[in-house]
Amino acid sequence: MIENIRLNLQRVIDESYDILIGYGLLENIPLDLKRNPLGNKYAIITDSNLKDLYGEKLLERFREENLNACLIDVPAGEESKSLDTVGYLVGKLLENNLDRKSAVIALGGGVVGDLSGFTASIFMRGIPYIQVPTTLLAQVDSSIGGKTAVDTIEGKNLIGAFYQPKKVYIDPSLLKTLPKREFISGLAEVIKYGVIYDRKFFEYLEKNINEIKRLNEEKLLHIIRTSCIIKKSVVEEDPRDENKRAILNYGHTPAHALERLSGYKCLHGEAVSVGMRISGWIAVRKGFWSLDEWERQNRLIESFGLPLEMDFEIEEFIKALYYDKKVEGGTLMFVFPKCIGEMASINGKYKIPVSEKELRIFLRELVNN
Repeated sequence: MIENIRLNLQRVIDESYDILIGYGLLENIPLDLKRNPLGNKYAIITDSNLKDLYGEKLLERFREENLNACLIDVPAGEESKSLDTVGYLVGKLLENNLDRKSAVIALGGGVVGDLSGFTASIFMRGIPYIQVPTTLLAQVDSSIGGKTAVDTIEGKNLIGAFYQPKKVYIDPSLLKTLPKREFISGLAEVIKYGVIYDRKFFEYLEKNINEIKRLNEEKLLHIIRTSCIIKKSVVEEDPRDENKRAILNYGHTPAHALERLSGYKCLHGEAVSVGMRISGWIAVRKGFWSLDEWERQNRLIESFGLPLEMDFEIEEFIKALYYDKKVEGGTLMFVFPKCIGEMASINGKYKIPVSEKELRIFLRELVNN
């Protein structure tokens, strides 16, 4: 005789949160958290480059508001996005007496955001965390949507969790101290939003290239706000990346392979811009997209000073593609534009298979073009 005991765990979870955007916002974060507390103590996690630039000042503001806080830094760079660093951070959180009622504040770019969010997701089975992105790429993309992860030797973001922040504070004035190369890198994700979702936004970018590159406050605020709204809309529709959210990864399948092959020496946005050229070309050759629009995308990428090419050996590149999380059943999956502002789908599915044979042909054409 078999006895069955059923454990019922159905529940509705509200993971909604506010994304606040404004110049000078950084200084007001402690006051806002004093009025709307998210923890009994706050651990500000940042990197070695930002510790003196913004970390110490933010810690001082917490103290001025009589809020309990500490500052923890990790070495700047992709190498810190590892399980070893997670172990280090957990030790530091315990050393600073953080508990289940405490909260983490991720002050930095995508590496710090991903790393801090993942650490928060597993520390004492999960404590709240807050995103304070300091790079354009993080402000328009990685700080929103709750994807947290670390890298392994095999590839990027292979160990992670969906874990939404409790709040996101975006201060565009922080971009004034961002190295130019990193600012330009972030524009790859901004261009991506125009291609995958919003044709008018793509046209806006085409018309305002110089003002955006000069960090014009009005234009910068507009591209950050619009990018956040687009990502918000896609994440709301597909929070756990089951279908539609895959469009946010346009260009990223080749990009992750390129980053891996470069030993992570190229910036993420630089790899994404090359990845959009590669993915876009495959879309053209498979009949999803027009050649004219692919060339128009590439002109905009180039106009912002982003690369369109990187050196790679085709067989090594294809091998590296298999470490991408979108591989399904051993088949390489891509997302493709249908036109600027809309992505292609087959039977309602946005991830589209590409065979190795096709890929080799298309890559040879692109390399020899």
